[in-house]
Formats: sequence, C-alpha cells, structure tokens
Amino acid sequence: MQAAPTLTNDEAAASAHHIRNSLPANGLFAGQTWRIAPAPFPLAPAFAKEIESLGRVLLQFYRAVNLLYRKSAEGKMPGWVAHWLDIGKPAELIALQRSPAFKNELPRVIRPDLLLTEHGLSVTELDSVPGGIGLTAWLNQTYSSAQIPDPRPEILGGADGMIRGFGSIFGDATHVHVIVSDEAATYRPEMQWLAEQLGARFAVRDASYTSFAVGDAAYRFFELFDLSNVANARQIFDLAAEHKIRVTPPPKPVFEEKMLFALLWNRNLHGFWRQELGEGFLARLKSLVPYTWIVDPAPLPPQGAIPELNLTDWQQLKTMSQRERELILKVSGFSEHAWGARGVFLGSDLSHEDWSKAVDDALQNFERSPRVLQRFHKPALVETQWFDFEKNETVPMKGRARLCPYYFIAGDGDAARPQLGGVLATIVPADKKIVHGMSDAVMLPCSA
Repeated sequence: MQAAPTLTNDEAAASAHHIRNSLPANGLFAGQTWRIAPAPFPLAPAFAKEIESLGRVLLQFYRAVNLLYRKSAEGKMPGWVAHWLDIGKPAELIALQRSPAFKNELPRVIRPDLLLTEHGLSVTELDSVPGGIGLTAWLNQTYSSAQIPDPRPEILGGADGMIRGFGSIFGDATHVHVIVSDEAATYRPEMQWLAEQLGARFAVRDASYTSFAVGDAAYRFFELFDLSNVANARQIFDLAAEHKIRVTPPPKPVFEEKMLFALLWNRNLHGFWRQELGEGFLARLKSLVPYTWIVDPAPLPPQGAIPELNLTDWQQLKTMSQRERELILKVSGFSEHAWGARGVFLGSDLSHEDWSKAVDDALQNFERSPRVLQRFHKPALVETQWFDFEKNETVPMKGRARLCPYYFIAGDGDAARPQLGGVLATIVPADKKIVHGMSDAVMLPCSA
C-alpha cells in the first residue's frame, strides 16, 4: 500500500464535511451508514496497474465458463459440470440459460471481491449482479472534488469513470430501464442517483413496470433465485429472447454460482482451462483464487481422497481442529443466503458444534442448494482513518480491507473490452473476521 496524504485536522475536516454534505437527499443505501474517510485509499501504482489489467483475465474466464457449461450440456464435456451448475434451478430457467438467444451473452458488469492478505490479493468470489455501482460512482465524483491539498491523489477510474462505464454497456439502446426488485431495495437509492447522472435515457423501475419498447435495454438488478417475486421478469426475458430489447446480466444462473472457482481448480478440467485461458491467464487466476471445493456428498471409492484436504469423506471435515479449519463454507448461489455475509461460515471462528452443524447442513442440502468450501486467507492489517464529526477530529484505524473493482464490458463478441470504472475499498475494524459493509466500516474510493 502507498502512504495516505498527510492532512492537517482543518484540511481533513474540510474534506470530510464536503463529502458528508454531498450525500444525496435520499441517501445511497437505504438505512445503511458507514464511516467517512477524509481522503481516498491509496494503492501503489504497480498494484493499481495489476487491478486494472485483471479485467481482461476475468472477462476471458467468463467466456470460458460460458463455453464449458454449453459443451457440458451438449455432451461434449463432462456432464457433471452442467449437472452441478443446474442443481436447484427450475426447468424454465435452465431452458432460458440454454436458449440460442442468450448463447454468447455474458454479464456486462464484473466485480470481484479482492481481499488484501499478507501474501497479496485473494479473489474470493465474483459478483455479476453487484451492489455498490452508484455508491462507487458517487464516491469517485465526490472525492475528486474534495479540497485535498497537492499532490492530489488520482482516483482510479477518474471522477466519472463509473458513470461512463455503466452507460457504455447498453450500446445504442433508446432507453435503459434499471429494474430493482424489492429484495434489492437497499440499493435502489444508489441506482436512482446513478440514473440521474446519466440523464433522461435512464430510469429506475420496479417489478411492476411493463412499458418496454423495441430498442430499449433493461439492467437486471435482481437475483435469479428471486424471479417469483419479480412480476416483469418473464416479460423482460421474452422480449430479450425475441431480440426486441437487450438485457444484462443475461438470465444465466451459471454466472451467479460461487462453484465456478471450484471448477477452475478441478484437475479433470485443467486441459480445458489451459486451452481457453492460456497458460498466463490460468496461472494468474490460480495465484489469486484460493483453492475451492464443491461439497458434494457422493461417496468416494475406498482409495479416493478429496484433493488438498486428504479427507476420504466430507464427514471428516467436522473432526478437524479449529487451527486446521482456516476454511470458509458458503452457499454457492441461487439462494437468498448467497450474497452479502449471509450463508458464510468461517471454520476457525466457530465452535465444534456450530461448525459440525454447518457441515451437516451443506451435505443435507446439496441437491437443493450446494455449498462450496474455500481456503481462508486472512486479510492483512492496513492503516486508514475516518473522521469523527462529533469530536471534529480524524481517528486512525487499523483494519482489514476488501477491494471491489468494477469492470464494465462494452462492445460485442470478440470486440468486447473491459474498462475499469473504479475501485471501492471497504475497511472494517481489525477485530472483524469477515470483511463486508457495516456501520463500523470505512468505505471509500481507491487512488493511485
């Protein structure tokens, strides 16, 4: 990390008050607050460059995932791949995912969760329906205009990188309708702010909106597990299948599964990944992605063992000592528990009883809602600061950081290119084990 700019208390106060006073009247996250830092979170230039170049790797990974699923469904790759990825999904959604209309469609926003560990970056998961787009756009814009003395930090993505990036993914669509479900209502204020910045072509809608016109585009801000509560979802997907409107992310639950990283590590697929990603991209992903397993209770042959763990049965996971349980167990996808910090269990932080229950739940629910197991790389301590408005002073804080870059994919097919719009840093106090948004967290943009 790079040293943060040194501000006097008066300079920090002026910057922090400017940031707080710039908050939209309706806020950005419904009912959510965070601590305000007077300056952005600084990254070393080489580190910032690494994050910017990661977008190309992740886009190629998504292309490879799309091809792998399709070939598996067609019987040209192992059938267990599509079987795993289809578990728990209704037949109608599987049919949509396999529809020729969406054959080559990929999510046009890619957001990885990057933990800063003592050994570098750790990419713990990918989010194709991410929150925080409007928030990061606002942070980039607001910190770019804050009164920070020279040398001013350069916000990654620039003041309007998030706004331009989001606008670019819809091509020449006449109107863009951002469909925010009730389940995602927390994020409606940030998307309303973002739409206002983009002008009259953009509007935030709810699940009752049906007045789509040919040539429009829809941004799907709802998870596919929630379709029964999104009244206009069927209309959106039908119009998109008929090529009357464009929709992103496409109705393909494969991209909402955390088990993709387990497939990346599966040795039976090594040849496929090497061919589709190339040696360089594959090596880079494996250096960033923690080893991940799918917790499939299917019995192993007597001489079989789960790679890396050397277990012969998932039940043995419960007998591991607390020190051995530097592992995260989490819901893979297609579930109300599969986003945020819900459905996430850190083995070393749980009692034997609670860990055993989490393992039993994973095994018992595999055929409805698979879980994945992932090595836990503890986030390193970083230095940050936040402004205490009651005491009118800057408070230093040691914490653990998650970086969320937002890559926007403009263009079609082989011409599609990722553009980094910005990077959101979430820093929680050092005693927190899992990094996620909370009132005690400092949330701020990154700079180089």
